[in-house]
Amino acid sequence: MNYKQHLDHKIFDIVSQAAESLNVECYVIGGFVRDILLEREHKKDIDIVAVGSGIDLALKVSELIPHNPKVQVFKNYGTAMLRFEDMDIEFVGARKESYNFDSRKPLVENGTLKDDQDRRDFTINAMAFSLNSDNFGDLVDPFNGVSDLENKIIRTPLDPDITYSDDPLRMMRAIRFATQLHFEIETESLEAISRNKERIKIISGERIVDELNKILLSVKPSVGFLLLHKTGLLNIILPELTALNNVEEVEGHTHKNNFYHSLEVVDNICPNTDDLWLRWSALLHDIGKAPTKKFHKKQGWTFHGHEFLGGKMVKKIFERLHMPLNQKMKFVQKMVMMSSRPIVLAQDIVTDSAVRRLVFDAGEDVENLMTLCEADITTKNPKKFQKYHNNFKIVREKIVEVEERDKVRVFQPPITGEEIMELFNLKPSREIGILKEAVKEAILEGEIPNEYQAAYDFVMKKAEKMGLKRVSK
Repeated sequence: MNYKQHLDHKIFDIVSQAAESLNVECYVIGGFVRDILLEREHKKDIDIVAVGSGIDLALKVSELIPHNPKVQVFKNYGTAMLRFEDMDIEFVGARKESYNFDSRKPLVENGTLKDDQDRRDFTINAMAFSLNSDNFGDLVDPFNGVSDLENKIIRTPLDPDITYSDDPLRMMRAIRFATQLHFEIETESLEAISRNKERIKIISGERIVDELNKILLSVKPSVGFLLLHKTGLLNIILPELTALNNVEEVEGHTHKNNFYHSLEVVDNICPNTDDLWLRWSALLHDIGKAPTKKFHKKQGWTFHGHEFLGGKMVKKIFERLHMPLNQKMKFVQKMVMMSSRPIVLAQDIVTDSAVRRLVFDAGEDVENLMTLCEADITTKNPKKFQKYHNNFKIVREKIVEVEERDKVRVFQPPITGEEIMELFNLKPSREIGILKEAVKEAILEGEIPNEYQAAYDFVMKKAEKMGLKRVSK
């Protein structure tokens, strides 16, 4: 079948002309082709494979474009890249690969188009459109990828054990594509992932996290995480999460399965946020429950302090997987450590002081925290579900009301430490800290408004009780 109509962008004509002038065959291959056939919005990066030098082809293409875009050459990899309009176009020579067992970096030699398609990860990514003048637009599909697209199947072109052992990252990619595209991984291929799961240990944390992020940003991340769990990969990558998949019963008391609960919370939060780090917060919000779980005859199962421990565990996970140890990590820590606060509020009468403290501690992240906690309601009891969400609505209304009145979200004390030092002729000391803390507590408890005069009067009374005297001017 010919797909010339999908190659109507001028860049493809330019590449075709350049290839003809160099007397080499060339094809557009991979994700661009897959997405065209899926009638899915295609990516802005295009892979061109030349049966010859990809670098020479890129340089020739640049010559034929009026403004001669800069060509980035990566000699070690035999690839080159240029940007044309809003597209990144990568050129590579057709190649065949072989692997050493302890590395995913292949030994590369020149090859045919068939060799290049053999080395691809999945049949749906091995299809190519010809850019050659004699058969421009023809589909080259040696592994029947079109059929796999129609049947929604993820399958490797060659023996899956070899494909996954050669480059274990492909196991993560299989699960990621199944999640993003709502496809199923072919049975033999899925079993091969389980057989080769230990090979994932040679892959860097950065590459693993890149795939995890794409799974988390999908419409229903639980699909991917359940596949990671089923194949045994998740226990290697995130053992803190799989540790939650353990329900115990003592004297007739059980607790919910916090692993499946966590995946449900992630799915719940997705319609309400595209924020990757808030989705990470949902995934990890209960990881402190496995190590803090205890049974008491009177109370049943408890998880005291799981939020605090969970926050500490977040840092260890980020360090181990080489994730960013910056504000993004701190945000996830904060969400995990505060994850139960609004839920506790939603169970009781919502007082102004409790809301003030919530807003003070959460600061600018209070809306994100509320979004997380609403997603955390997974009860199947419709009355309980409705009650919690009604209470959360009240909490949200209180947050707006309290914030408008008391301005505690980005809290600045109405009276500063410097002013207190001047009032009582003090040097930096414990007394100043006590007075500042007392002002903050009085505002949060609603004893005084967040205003200068009220804070000044409060400080004067408190200082008098502490035996401090104002310096007369």
